[in-house]
Amino acid sequence: MANKGQHPPYLHLAELTASQFLDIWNHFDTDGNGYIEGKELENFFRELEVARRGAGVDPTNVSFREKMKEFMTKFDKNKDGRIEMSELAQILPTEENFLLCFRQFVGSSAEFMAAWRRYDTDRSGYIEANELKGFLSDLLKKANRHYDDQKLHEYTQTILKMFDLNGDGKLGLSEMARLLPVQENFLLKFEGIKLTSEQFNAIFTFYDKDGNGYIDEQELEALLKDLYEKNKKEVDTKNLTGYKKSIMALSDGGKLYRTELEIVLCREPML
Repeated sequence: MANKGQHPPYLHLAELTASQFLDIWNHFDTDGNGYIEGKELENFFRELEVARRGAGVDPTNVSFREKMKEFMTKFDKNKDGRIEMSELAQILPTEENFLLCFRQFVGSSAEFMAAWRRYDTDRSGYIEANELKGFLSDLLKKANRHYDDQKLHEYTQTILKMFDLNGDGKLGLSEMARLLPVQENFLLKFEGIKLTSEQFNAIFTFYDKDGNGYIDEQELEALLKDLYEKNKKEVDTKNLTGYKKSIMALSDGGKLYRTELEIVLCREPML
């Protein structure tokens, strides 16, 4: 891992390995919140300019500010004023660009959820390190990428370091969903309305009228509309259809069980 007190390594290279990419990410994301923003962003852009031109750059310079604005217009795809890992992958050419390679495999959140169902083999609500390796192996085959065991190990470790924020050796659904393009990451749409266990139990019980432990697609739609109305959030029909489809990809033959829905809607999965 990069030492945050030193000049970031590898920034000048034409192509980065997965580990080098992660070193750079950790160097600039000093607070570890998953974004390069504010002063971090200024530092990153300054270092990028130095690497490109081999000269010192004064951030108070007007042209520096203008260039930084142009840079953000080009690379801040979701226009939130900060750079996230996937956006950085577009800026820094990564070896076989393994992040973008992943995205080509799961281009939509519904596909992502279907993949989640396949690889969360023990249905724990997490993909563990050994499950992640299978996931990546399949991904690389589908993308026709050549890899060996050592490379697969490196990718697995790198993605664990990227997304296993609490260091428990496993990845939750919301962590893994950060690999999706921002506009496809429907989980982000629920960030403002995450439920506690008690709230989730109450709403699930209300919609699971017969108490059989699952709800169907129509009941899910009513539940989602209810959630949005209670939180005074607007949701259009097209978005709602997309969210519903993505969540139903977690279902078992059209039956959405309590454990699957709580992964999406709860702050923390229940034990």
